[in-house]
Amino acid sequence: MLISTAHAQTAAAADPSGGLMQMLPIVLMFVVLYFLMVRPQMKRAKEHKALLEALAKGDEVVTQGGIAGRIVKVGDNYVAVEIADNVEIQVQKAAITLVLPKGTLKSL
Repeated sequence: MLISTAHAQTAAAADPSGGLMQMLPIVLMFVVLYFLMVRPQMKRAKEHKALLEALAKGDEVVTQGGIAGRIVKVGDNYVAVEIADNVEIQVQKAAITLVLPKGTLKSL
């Protein structure tokens, strides 16, 4: 009587599809995490890199600190930004977050 019960319990534990079904929710969570967090972040980084490579003299920009100005000189890592008449500051390229349309600074 006890032998048949013990045999039935060991046969159910050897089911190979049970392990796969237990791992499926975890795999699905990682897939959802990738599409909701990682992929959009990579897309934003790629767009920001393209924005920095396209910087040119005369572009009107806004920095991460909120300073708006016009680019006077573009270097490899730094950009000279004119924030007022005869006032220039050196800013890292990575600190530039937004390129404004031409003429925006005059309306400020």
